[in-house]
Amino acid sequence: MPTVGDLIALTNERPKGMDDLSRNCTLAYVHRVDNHYVKVLSSKLIMAGGMDQKKNDTVFAVSLTNLTTNIRIWRSLNGELTGGNMNILKKVLQVHSSDSDTCEGCFGDEFNSEIEATTWYSNLNDSQRDAVRSCIRLSKCHHHLNTVKLIWGPPGTGKTTTVSLMLSCLLKLRYRTLTCAPTNVAVLEVAKRLLKQVRKEGSPRSGCYGLGDIVIFGNAKRMKMDDHNNELHDVFLDYRVDTLRKCLGGYKYNLASMIHLLENPKELYNQYLMRSTKQDRVVKNRAGVVDIRRNQVKVDKSKNKKKGNESAKSFKPWTLQEFIMKRFNSIRAKLSSCTLSLYKHLPTSFISKTDVMNMLRAHDLLHSFATFFGTEKEGINQMLNDCEKNENSEVKQCLHVLKLLPKNFSVKGSLKEFCLVNACSIFCTVSGATKLHMKKMSPIELLVIDEAAMLKECESTIPLQLSGIRHTILIGDERQLPAMVQSKISEKAEFGRSLFERLVQLGHKKHLLNVQHRMHPSISLFPNIEFYEGKISDAQSVKEMSHNRSFLPGKMYGSYSFIDVPHGKEEFDNNHSQRNMVEASIVSKLVKKLHEEYVRTKIKVTVGIISPYKAQVCAIEDKVKRCSGVSNSEGFVVNVGSVDGFQGGEEDVIIMSTVRSNGKGSIGFLSDRRRVNVALTRARHCLWILGNGTTLLNSESVWEKLVIDAKERGCFYDAYEDECLATDSRVHLLNLRMRKLRL
Repeated sequence: MPTVGDLIALTNERPKGMDDLSRNCTLAYVHRVDNHYVKVLSSKLIMAGGMDQKKNDTVFAVSLTNLTTNIRIWRSLNGELTGGNMNILKKVLQVHSSDSDTCEGCFGDEFNSEIEATTWYSNLNDSQRDAVRSCIRLSKCHHHLNTVKLIWGPPGTGKTTTVSLMLSCLLKLRYRTLTCAPTNVAVLEVAKRLLKQVRKEGSPRSGCYGLGDIVIFGNAKRMKMDDHNNELHDVFLDYRVDTLRKCLGGYKYNLASMIHLLENPKELYNQYLMRSTKQDRVVKNRAGVVDIRRNQVKVDKSKNKKKGNESAKSFKPWTLQEFIMKRFNSIRAKLSSCTLSLYKHLPTSFISKTDVMNMLRAHDLLHSFATFFGTEKEGINQMLNDCEKNENSEVKQCLHVLKLLPKNFSVKGSLKEFCLVNACSIFCTVSGATKLHMKKMSPIELLVIDEAAMLKECESTIPLQLSGIRHTILIGDERQLPAMVQSKISEKAEFGRSLFERLVQLGHKKHLLNVQHRMHPSISLFPNIEFYEGKISDAQSVKEMSHNRSFLPGKMYGSYSFIDVPHGKEEFDNNHSQRNMVEASIVSKLVKKLHEEYVRTKIKVTVGIISPYKAQVCAIEDKVKRCSGVSNSEGFVVNVGSVDGFQGGEEDVIIMSTVRSNGKGSIGFLSDRRRVNVALTRARHCLWILGNGTTLLNSESVWEKLVIDAKERGCFYDAYEDECLATDSRVHLLNLRMRKLRL
């Protein structure tokens, strides 16, 4: 089903390929979707009878792309966003935009000690602590406004951890912050880390209090909220609105009902008796009618009599004790559910800590009553006596606490607006920030953009123009992959360049996170020297023996290996993408060996298989699927994807297939340094690189340096040193030659 924002091609004939679309089609933009109807804006007139005016002709719609983000960018660049704030944009468009140094007058030693006293502070390394402290200091500064701070986070340096802990501190300070990222995955990852931290620091009883200050919004389907096992539902806007809509009215009614029941149980019981007497008469009349009808259809009289008696008995009034017990339990369950939802989902500016503690106290008192009623019948009689004598009893104490609770929570206007306006920490994609450009939106003071180096600068203008923003923090690494741009013309114009990268090129200072916690030192060695001038240190945790894990026997399968595949053959698939079936065959063999070792040892392992080419990714996926007995399980997981798709991810073992195998040293876009950097920094324990050593050595690129480095370190191996790989490769090469002969 098309979605709003889709660009589609309409044609009378089912297209077999892209060439068919270029000949005879009408472009249309999906403007609105209502149930089974789709409203479009067409590039030319569509007649009522169909594309070529013939009645009852089928019209085919081919989805080309979604334009929503591009339209939002266009509106942002043209100043069409509500409350457009140009202050930061004007600053960053200057050739010498000011760095984010803060003054000493906005904070003191007391403020620093407040940060250092937090439980998580001691778990950070020095560079992470400095980053958090400097960002908090920046947010508190009221003298240097419209500043932009860069945090440089190379692979494995704990960028997401640093950001989430910084956001946790800002949340405690009730500093209104918007956190964005280019993708839903990145947004949800940061939100998940913050939520975990907030719950960890909260008290066991009222740990959910404060979640109302955090909100994520966006498309639930695209965010795949159901895949998170409800972990993020508590802070997801749509879920919160539905919950509050049900609870706000229910809380008021059930609180009043519980107070009335405890104050006047006999009065309520008398009202119940009057209603049940009337109802009993109606039911008996109905039962008579039912009996007559049943007799008419000759249904068994004894059954009718029995059911009629049961119907009559079912309306026998409850005793006073039964009425109080059932009524009490019903109201208590609903009231408890409402109070839990309210203090979980309402922002702290709307419900105080005192109110929450009173809610918890009332919950405990009501629970003790329920236990008492359930075990001792005399408990209800005691309650009735206490009510009549008005003594200083548990009932009176409970009533006192219930009357301390807010009678109701009045929310004016839209619940969505209420949640967004009152939240302290908001999460969405950069493009989604368009929805925050509304008149009633209270100002956001600090903007945090994660994965900022993967974001087109033009797209970053959407959140940068939000009203009230005084400071911006960009977190990223310009030495990894930028935003994806498919158009060669756009690529040449540097359309994909980020604000982060441009500011770095202008000499803007950036705070480096300089300790990596992911890779075994033998894996991090080459990328650290080649891409980061040796500025990154290995954390003590990755130097320890526990991080030096071996998943297959033999030196070839150590923590870092270049496995030479000299007889591979590169070829094009139908979509003009490169693949190397010999390498694909070797990869599948390695996966099978890893699975066999897992079955034998029961040592859990995650395996990532990456390649720069889509055709190779597809070939490897197909090969791995055909491996007998190999399948994902709780302890053995295999993920296959492109280098671009693995950015930000990590696995225990990474197997990389470089594909290119020729005598010219031609390697195409495999030579992209940023793509190589991403590929080499995904592994935790083992990185095995498959490739034609000679081709890469002659490429005059970073790959030449990598092969030389592997040889010097004794990490260069011939694939055929492993007899299993050699046999499999020879069989595959023989099949290729036989296929050529047949052709």
